[in-house]
Amino acid sequence: MPWVVIDRPTVKLYKPYYQIFKRLLDITLCIPVLIIFLPFAIVISTAIRLDSPGPILFVQKRVGKGGRLFDIYKFRTLYHNIDKSSHQAFMKDFVQGKVQQKGNNPIFKPFKDSQVTRVGRFLRDSSLDELPQLLNVLKGDMSLVGPRPNVPWEVEEYLEWHKERLEVLPGITGLAQVRGRSGILFDIIVQYDIEYIERQSLWFDLKILWWTFSHLFIGGGVG
Repeated sequence: MPWVVIDRPTVKLYKPYYQIFKRLLDITLCIPVLIIFLPFAIVISTAIRLDSPGPILFVQKRVGKGGRLFDIYKFRTLYHNIDKSSHQAFMKDFVQGKVQQKGNNPIFKPFKDSQVTRVGRFLRDSSLDELPQLLNVLKGDMSLVGPRPNVPWEVEEYLEWHKERLEVLPGITGLAQVRGRSGILFDIIVQYDIEYIERQSLWFDLKILWWTFSHLFIGGGVG
């Protein structure tokens, strides 16, 4: 299994009994949710196939706990084979802190409307594009709650203190997502991730899952 060298001491083991129960919680919640949403997944897959040519799933290498690489799954929301160079350049600047927030205006990733499919807009707004990541959770690559995983070329731009977010399994949702979505600076995202690592407990995980559900239920989505 490939890894990304993160130039840090061996990853700390936080609360080993908590990790066991966290894994049990992930499996216990994932299986019924997958069963419930299976009909929706079939409808979404059909809609993606009819809306534009290309694969139903978007598969991409991400960096997980301790620098381990894994394939993340999402429903495809962009047109197939578009030029993503401008997005990559933006995200590198974002991680490096070169993208500044103007007043209280949120920061958005620079995909043009023309690059997002009609079905993709709905999936992004509802966060349903993240649904296939339940498979990542069952595989053990991710947890329901944790820092959102970045791609390797983003991790290469990390400052040393940013790498603390790699000390736990990445998550489908996390503290940064329920507090700021993708509209906040990367340093603030990492600060929330470190806060989560320091405070992590089953009760805190359940609170974040509830906050995530609340955001989705009122239509705000989770970034």
